[in-house]
Amino acid sequence: MTELRRGEVPLDAAALIARLGLAPHPREGGYFVETYRSDERITRGALPARYGAERTLGTAIYYLLTPSTFSEMHCLASDEIFHFYLGDPVEMLLLRADGSGEEFVLGTEIAAGMRPQLVVPCGVWQGARLRAEGRFALLGTTVAPGFEYADFETGARAELLAAYPAHAPMILALTRVVV
Repeated sequence: MTELRRGEVPLDAAALIARLGLAPHPREGGYFVETYRSDERITRGALPARYGAERTLGTAIYYLLTPSTFSEMHCLASDEIFHFYLGDPVEMLLLRADGSGEEFVLGTEIAAGMRPQLVVPCGVWQGARLRAEGRFALLGTTVAPGFEYADFETGARAELLAAYPAHAPMILALTRVVV
C-alpha cells in the first residue's frame, strides 16, 4: 500500500463515491458519474441505421464496482472502451452474436494477463464484477457515438443461458431474476 500524507484518508468505495460524486447506476448496477459529453452532435442521417436519432460525438464516465454490486449483462448500440484506474481486479464477460464468448480480467497485473483497457464492440453482451475478495474497482468508460439510454438493452437471464450455456456461471452471477 502506498504511503499516506498527513491527514489523508485511505481510499475505499465510500470515499470514492463521495469524492467523485458517484450515484447508483439506474439500469446497470454499480456507481457512476458522467464526466464528459461532447457538445458536438452527429446527425441521424450520418449514423448507422441502429440509431433512432442524432447522437453526441462521445461520452465518458467514472464507474465503480463494490462487493455488493455488479455490471448487469447488457449491450449497447455504440462501442465502449473500459479503462481500469485503481482497486481490485474485475472479471468481465463478453458474449458475441456468433455464439462465442470470452472472459477477461481488468486490472494492473499485466504480466498475469490482466488488461488495463478493453474495447467492447457495439452489439456485444457485456457484464462485470469484482473478483472474489475484492473491495472496490474504479473504472472509466468512453462511448462513441455517445451513450444514450435508448441504446441500452438489458440481457434476459433465460435467453442468455440458452444461447451461451458454456458461460452459465458468469451469466447467473451477472443477471438479475426478473419477477
